[in-house]
Amino acid sequence: MKDTPDRDNPAAELPPIFFQYHVPQMPLSEFVAVFWYWRGHTLPYSKERILPMATVELVINLGSERVSKAVISGPQSRSVIIERTVQDELLGIHFKIGGAFPFLGFPCGDLHNLNISLAELWGESKAEELLSLLSHASTAQGKFRVLEKWLLLAATRPLRLHPGVTFALTEFQRDPGFIKCGEMAERVGFSQRRFIEIFRDEVGLTPKLFCRVQRFLEVIKAVGTRDTVDWLDLALACGYFDQAHFIHDFQEFSNLTPREYLGLRTEHLRHVLVQE
Repeated sequence: MKDTPDRDNPAAELPPIFFQYHVPQMPLSEFVAVFWYWRGHTLPYSKERILPMATVELVINLGSERVSKAVISGPQSRSVIIERTVQDELLGIHFKIGGAFPFLGFPCGDLHNLNISLAELWGESKAEELLSLLSHASTAQGKFRVLEKWLLLAATRPLRLHPGVTFALTEFQRDPGFIKCGEMAERVGFSQRRFIEIFRDEVGLTPKLFCRVQRFLEVIKAVGTRDTVDWLDLALACGYFDQAHFIHDFQEFSNLTPREYLGLRTEHLRHVLVQE
């Protein structure tokens, strides 16, 4: 049985954190940013708020034999709270934007703000088979190889996105605050309604919501580890109309004010401590 984390003694000696990642080769590298493995935590126990991001994440809790502890998390436009402990042993796939689409049997938009189990995604027997293969791989690199082979076999669609979506993603990420959906639809040769439908199916968010989330993340990246921030200048530089517009989006996506965010950041900029 695993030891229960000592929540009342933060100074208790903690085992070292172990982190490893793997970038797959083509063709998966077009869809998967990294496979990652994480063991341990900087505190015996904490709650963290995870800020939104327009990607799909697959996370497997290797410390649990239950299939329900292996989940795929859809693109998020709201923050979620997770619990972390020193006993964490997690394996994951960080998909690129739109990268999960070929491996789903349904539109990616159906995963918006949802977590579903691998059993719901691939069926109970397939999910159990994957967990069994992973349990027999003794190293992080071995587990990465299992995931890589599994994904190649799990693809239900050709490994490509619609050219119009690919073009739009490039332009939206370059200027998330300045390009309008109608203008982009015209540039890729679709009606606005059809463009929104295709984009949401493959990316998981509507073009407008995607750009709002990306603009918010641009602010988080720009803040980085700085202790003092001129929020108005930063907001205008990232494409917000004014301070009220910026504050509205910041609070909607983080449930925090900018000042509160600065005081609760962790070493991972999208992870914010939850005070109890």
